[in-house]
Amino acid sequence: MKENLKAAMHDVEFIGTTTDCWTANRKGFIGVTAHRIHPTSLQRCSAALACKQLKGPHNFTALADALTKIHTEFNIRDKIVRTTTDSGSSFLKAFRVYGVDDENNNAEPFGAEPDESGEEDGEEITMEAVEAGPLLEQDDGLEYQLPKHHRCACHLLNLVATVDVQAVNEDRIYIKLSRSSFVKCQALWNKSSRSTSATEIIEEHCKLQLLRPCETRWNSLFYAVERIVRIVKEQGDAAIAAICSTLKIPMFSPAEIAFLTEYAKTMSPVAKAVDVLQGEANVQMGWLVPSITLLKSKLQNLHTTSKYCGPLVDALQAGLERRFGETLADPELIAAAILVPKFRTRWTTDEGIIKCGLDYIKTHLKEQSSAAQSGDSLSSAEEEDFFLSIKQTDQRDGNTKQLESYLASPTDTMDILKTFPTVCHLSLKLNTPLPASAACERLFSTAGMIFRPKRAKLLSENLENLLLMKLNKRFC
Repeated sequence: MKENLKAAMHDVEFIGTTTDCWTANRKGFIGVTAHRIHPTSLQRCSAALACKQLKGPHNFTALADALTKIHTEFNIRDKIVRTTTDSGSSFLKAFRVYGVDDENNNAEPFGAEPDESGEEDGEEITMEAVEAGPLLEQDDGLEYQLPKHHRCACHLLNLVATVDVQAVNEDRIYIKLSRSSFVKCQALWNKSSRSTSATEIIEEHCKLQLLRPCETRWNSLFYAVERIVRIVKEQGDAAIAAICSTLKIPMFSPAEIAFLTEYAKTMSPVAKAVDVLQGEANVQMGWLVPSITLLKSKLQNLHTTSKYCGPLVDALQAGLERRFGETLADPELIAAAILVPKFRTRWTTDEGIIKCGLDYIKTHLKEQSSAAQSGDSLSSAEEEDFFLSIKQTDQRDGNTKQLESYLASPTDTMDILKTFPTVCHLSLKLNTPLPASAACERLFSTAGMIFRPKRAKLLSENLENLLLMKLNKRFC
């Protein structure tokens, strides 16, 4: 299976990868998934490359070493456009030190997590007298070679919804109503999960079961609140009141019910953005900037009609600006959005942003034409290169016309890219990576089904073989 996968990736031009770390049964693992867009069908193809045991502390050098070995094993190191990870400090430092020299790799991390080993990145630096010779042998950042880095958009949204919203604690009116509402919700969730009789009472009165939040997934809190709001909407306030009375839980006041309803409405766009961006088969990197731009617009519209959750909307908007400000101004990501037919230039009214993306596209289309002409001149020894500049100008004009025709086309399916080969080639390069690392998390979810406590003695190599054989389909 591995040999077939290596052969399949031999002719692949652009690859995007996702990676993450996972701990189970006192063992640490690093997982890597690879993704490409088929140049003919324009459909995304995915494969799991590794789920190897990672021994020792999960610091940045260990991660860089493991990733370099995996990339080298499959001979894809020079084909990877971007690698998507979460905002863990070890991953950020690994790509900042050993990755492509890029603004995203060298920027200060927002909301970075501590290393899984519990070690901090910023150790105290002490001066020590050493001989000049050993200095030449110290790490200069070239020992490992990592590709361009991208931070998981869903993880950043999760930080916005959990960390950045803590700013609302400064608003006394909001925090008082919020705490009283969620304390009663938590009491209801605890009763429903710890007592079978309580579950039967809830089902009898509500015709639905309650959902309980999960600490590791923010969306679960939204869906749990949304279920309570749905019960109130379909069964009326009397159903919740009857449950609270029977289970001896403090009843919800009308203001608290209204607050929960508005809370669910406010957080719904954020939850939907997470669901959209964590997709895999139909999602491309070009979806990121339009999704966040539309999310900010929806939150702004909610602010004008909000009665209770105005401070929450302000905190969400501030968090989005803080964590996605540079992303929304990145010319490469803007260009990726323009080169997705369903978006083009319709997702924003800011002409400056559109111009930034179009300039990036035109510049890289010129580079493609220059590279193609250089290849032609080298292949024809008898052809003089005296008129090469004229031929390059003609090629650039043709690429510009392709771009204009693409932007003017009314068709919004991916197949329209086949009509414009040069534009399609650049679109494949920019949109091959994924905006979120959810694919690698799904890899670990499948591994968890195999690596159960009763299989704790399963060798890590056998676990990887079982997992990859279970998941991998044809890559091309």
